[in-house]
Amino acid sequence: MQSELAARVGENVPRYTSYPTAPHFHAGVNPAVYRGWLEALKSGGEISLYLHIPYCDRLCWFCACHTKQTRHYEPVTAYLRSLHAEIATVAGLVSGKGHVRAVHFGGGSPTMLKPEDMVALGAFLRDSFDFVPDTKISVEIDPNDMDEARLDALAEIGMTRASLGVQDFEPKVQKAINREQSFLQTKAIVDGVRSRRVGSINLDLLYGLPHQSRESVCSTVAQALTLEPDRMALFGYAHVPWFKKHQTMIKEAWLPGPTERLAQSQLAARAIVDKGYEAIGLDHFAKPGDALAIAARAGALHRNFQGYTEDRCETLIGLGPSSIGRFRQGYVQNNISTAEYGSMVAHGGLAVVRGIALSDDDRVRGWIIERLMCDFAFSAVDLVERFGKAGQKLLLESSTMALHDPVRLLELDGDRFVVPAESRPFVRSIAARFDKYFQSGRARHSVAV
Repeated sequence: MQSELAARVGENVPRYTSYPTAPHFHAGVNPAVYRGWLEALKSGGEISLYLHIPYCDRLCWFCACHTKQTRHYEPVTAYLRSLHAEIATVAGLVSGKGHVRAVHFGGGSPTMLKPEDMVALGAFLRDSFDFVPDTKISVEIDPNDMDEARLDALAEIGMTRASLGVQDFEPKVQKAINREQSFLQTKAIVDGVRSRRVGSINLDLLYGLPHQSRESVCSTVAQALTLEPDRMALFGYAHVPWFKKHQTMIKEAWLPGPTERLAQSQLAARAIVDKGYEAIGLDHFAKPGDALAIAARAGALHRNFQGYTEDRCETLIGLGPSSIGRFRQGYVQNNISTAEYGSMVAHGGLAVVRGIALSDDDRVRGWIIERLMCDFAFSAVDLVERFGKAGQKLLLESSTMALHDPVRLLELDGDRFVVPAESRPFVRSIAARFDKYFQSGRARHSVAV
């Protein structure tokens, strides 16, 4: 059985930060549909916001985000005018219908913004939307961008969690991915964030990078742990040069193979857990008192485009080019092109160019996939109580998988379908079995582990 499981390490499957996944979005969901979904939001509901900053002052070759490099600030200034315009339009459509509970600044590099521009953006958001008093505000930080003024600006906008990209501390690996960043530089930003009384710090690490070995990954983890982050994420590098051409700068001969990737991930995860962190889903870790760990123990963990989260908001509004929003009715995505996005949001327009409306079957499968990704299990009773006949149909499908799969990717334990411990690294492959779009789709994905 172990050999059969090991063969799945190199499978190419989605990361399941949504279901259906983004490659299956289509142009039938357009600005008019999006406007209708915004106007249909229920009064008093909770909303999360995601703001995408699509610029970096250098391009990391491992990155698969929608971003572009610029050495000049003028394009960023022009983009911020468009972003403010979109915020004004969307806020007008949802006025009085929802309260913002969480905000996430992603990119690209949000910390590339000048301090005064970050402060102005934060103030404009609060003026435009109804923030609850304890709104959670998280920001993705590139330590190479940071200075004291930027740290002060993030504190001023009310940042409650800083997420620092580390990747790896080994100089040879950093050079191969064009992301040179010393441990001392990272520590200085962690200290600067803490001195401003920001309550939570997350570090992002990667395995499967060029020239990484088990020893170098464990060395990076050990150094990162000395910073005592509240959370850590341990992602597998997604080598997708057909999607991001700059990844061709990374020679495939430099990359560890599937078995080595699995070993790196398992050794790193064990080192983190041995320091008292709780494993959260597939690739996150948190101190026992952290909100993410508390949500995981309570069965209240969720998954969205930023990964695992305790955010319970049903509505996620994406702002900026390429941003994806989630609504009760389905998903929407803005135009990826920064220039076309700017033209679309000018004069009160919306920038959505594709998305997908959810069917009843999508909702059931999406719930199963999220629970598998978050809990490695789901309840048969909960499935039927939530979804009725649609749930019963998937119950039969789940039972067939659990009872007749010789590899034991899914087992029946009482009324629960459970992923056994030895199969958990392959949970994305298990989730793909419930994905009705996967087998017929033409999208290419990253490896499973």
